Amino acid sequence: MNKSAEIPDVMLVGPQGQEARAKVIARFGGLNQALAAGALPKQISITLSEALVLGLLKQGVSKYLAIFGHGSTDLGEVLRVYTLAGVTKVFNFRNEVEMAHAGTALAWAWEEPCAVVTSIGPGALQAMAGSLAAACNGVGLYHIYGDETTWGEGYNMQQIPKQQQHLYGQMTALMGQSYVLHTPEALRDALRRGTQCVNHPVKPGPFYLLLPINTQPQVINDLNLEALPEALHGSRTAVADMLMLKQAVQALRYHARIVFKVGGGGRPFAGPLRELAERCGASVVSSPGSTGVLPDAHPQYMHVGGSKGSISGNHAMSNATLLVAIGTRAVCQSDCSGVGYPLVEQVININADLSDLTHYNRTIALQGDIGAVVAQLMSALVGVPDEHAQPRAAWLEACTASKAAWKNFLHERQSTPPLFDDVWQRPVLTQPVAIKVVCDFANAVHAIKFFDAGDVQANGFQTVEDDSPGQTYTESGASYMGFATCAVTAAGMASTEQYPIAFTGDGSFMMNPQALISAVEHGARGTIVIFDNRRMAAISSLQHAQYGQDFCTNDAVAVDYVQLAASVKGVQALWGGEDVTSLREALKRAHTHTGLSVVHVPVYAGERPEGGLGAYGSWNVGNWCDDVQQRYLSSLV
Repeated sequence: MNKSAEIPDVMLVGPQGQEARAKVIARFGGLNQALAAGALPKQISITLSEALVLGLLKQGVSKYLAIFGHGSTDLGEVLRVYTLAGVTKVFNFRNEVEMAHAGTALAWAWEEPCAVVTSIGPGALQAMAGSLAAACNGVGLYHIYGDETTWGEGYNMQQIPKQQQHLYGQMTALMGQSYVLHTPEALRDALRRGTQCVNHPVKPGPFYLLLPINTQPQVINDLNLEALPEALHGSRTAVADMLMLKQAVQALRYHARIVFKVGGGGRPFAGPLRELAERCGASVVSSPGSTGVLPDAHPQYMHVGGSKGSISGNHAMSNATLLVAIGTRAVCQSDCSGVGYPLVEQVININADLSDLTHYNRTIALQGDIGAVVAQLMSALVGVPDEHAQPRAAWLEACTASKAAWKNFLHERQSTPPLFDDVWQRPVLTQPVAIKVVCDFANAVHAIKFFDAGDVQANGFQTVEDDSPGQTYTESGASYMGFATCAVTAAGMASTEQYPIAFTGDGSFMMNPQALISAVEHGARGTIVIFDNRRMAAISSLQHAQYGQDFCTNDAVAVDYVQLAASVKGVQALWGGEDVTSLREALKRAHTHTGLSVVHVPVYAGERPEGGLGAYGSWNVGNWCDDVQQRYLSSLV
């Protein structure tokens, strides 16, 4: 193979050197391969922007979602060179929030590392706002923003007009982990901290790299490329305290009414959790983001529980005496603002994060990798007699009856004929009916389901009947309106094919309609279903439940979403109709399209109870606060 001495251009700092290095890396199939072959020198003088691109390549990041501006021109030029050589891929967007959501979906659902790139000022702030979805759902990816220059020569356009240093770095540090590359030579430290955040084994999240405008083109002399950190691969940890494990086993055998509450952290461990639940005779309740952790038809799976919840999920939570919390942050809507377990006397918490591990009182804290800890419990339970087999069977029988009641209720609501709607002035489908039709279709074609915030999301996680994690992505961590629409674009950037269907309301869709353009631009194939009730139905229903009337949650402006979507070349826009048959036909047509389809479905919004799936828990919101807080004060855990 050619050595670097035979390719002198790779030693050059300027554009000619960048092009030469990019071509060598492309030719050898990667940076590490080029270094191993001697085609690139181990030590080289290059700009910070190029060094960052090479450093991220070592961590497997070659896909960039970008909106370039004056704060990122140098980085943009390096990415242009490396993309033309086939080393990186850059996907341009029109809105930073949209772009942040698409990056989150690519890293979350397709598990592909990526980086979001914006300029300074409003763009960076919008991307940071969008990154809340990644932060709340534990999704790791890089966010790279431009920043003010380091010489303090005067205000930079779009910097925060305040005489204080590193204000953008301070703001991003509040959202997650942040690093301002004030000194280019600090790149190695920045990338080490970056991979520790993005690839964190317990709580990954967005890592914010701030690139001052003037440090991007600065040269780092004699940078050792082999010293740039690789992607973090943390080892699994287990419980070393055998006494703690013994106490957990004793609790599992002492209590007959056991509920497992599985959060998003439990999604990767569906198989082991199922075995443990069956061994212990426990009912299993999911959070909105962990549906599928047990197959929907499994007799011990009680569906979702929490402030919205379900009849069966909330029954199990309300009547259990032992809570086994697994990979959960105990978010307010998931544990009814701390009052979801009124009879629980003891908690076993399995989590690797110390703060989440010790959230509840009376906790036997089993800190470690969930799979490893569950295996330890299974081993420790071998040979331990079950002295409460009969009451445990009675507990599961009561839970089974509750689940049957929930399924009967669902069937009733999902069979409701079209209801007359005051806004539409004609009968239209209810959301439970329409969402059920789309869910069934998604499962039939093996599509990923993405749910947006609001009423669609709530009715959605009550409806889904998943048999494994990964069938549904409910962005319930931040409930960021517009996420699902933008997530579809990730299908066009991903290396593997997986058909997505976005479930979105009219309000959520209008947060990021430019995602239609991005989805077509990047070749995404999928469907966006707009459930249009002409209002913020989730808030309307909450206002009605709390105060008897709604206020300022709708408008009188009608939008023809079929015409709007059809105006984007490449989008197939379809009318979903006002009955089940029409909706099914529209979904079939959408799925046969080679690109993006949009299906518009008018749905009922009103006070008739059959228009929704109800609520079954408590929430520390509005005029419910006093009651919830009083119960919280008297709770044991």
